[in-house]
Amino acid sequence: MDKPQSLRERKKRATRVTLGLAALDLFEERGFDNVSVAEVADAADVSKKTVFNYFEVKEDLVLGFGAHHIGEPAEAVRSRKPGQTPLDAMRDYVMTALEERQPLLGLSDDPIVKRVLKLVRATPALQVRHMEYMEMTRARLAEALVEEKGSRLTARLVATQLYSTQQVLAAENARRVLEGESPDDVYPDAVANARHAFDWLERGFGDLLRRPPEGERGNPAEGGGVSEAPVP
Repeated sequence: MDKPQSLRERKKRATRVTLGLAALDLFEERGFDNVSVAEVADAADVSKKTVFNYFEVKEDLVLGFGAHHIGEPAEAVRSRKPGQTPLDAMRDYVMTALEERQPLLGLSDDPIVKRVLKLVRATPALQVRHMEYMEMTRARLAEALVEEKGSRLTARLVATQLYSTQQVLAAENARRVLEGESPDDVYPDAVANARHAFDWLERGFGDLLRRPPEGERGNPAEGGGVSEAPVP
């Protein structure tokens, strides 16, 4: 559940949205590469410096709408319940996002979300930045796994497979929504696909990094019979 925002946070969010929408209008009209940050600032009636106070690079004016999701998979793993594996936590995270029809799983027909998706698909620079977002998400997820005394190799392998699964599922859902299907129509197949994907992964991961149930002692990194040479 999202925490209530202060007045200052709400104002900052409103400014980010205003800038993002102004940029989206200009980028759609003239093309991403043909619009400068200064022109976006003029359209939003702010200074160029203000734009960079809110967005690190030009591409974030578009992709920044979803930047808050970067740390969510790592947080889902860190906050998982006793008895759960990282895979369990990611499955719950994905299933909840599907149920809530969240854009990050491709199940949103919000006009702004669809505009962003179409612009990203048509703009190589935005695709590159999106891949950077994906790598940041995967890296944070891997670090969350390393914190539990897993090796860095195992952490990278597990994080890559878990997050790639989420991305494949999201891309398929988004494709169908962009082609005209409603999120509610796609939802049953999306759930079935997610269950299939995580069941398939579970056969390979087993009990890797399962947290002990309440009251039990033990190394949370133990489980699944995984053995490997230590990796720095």
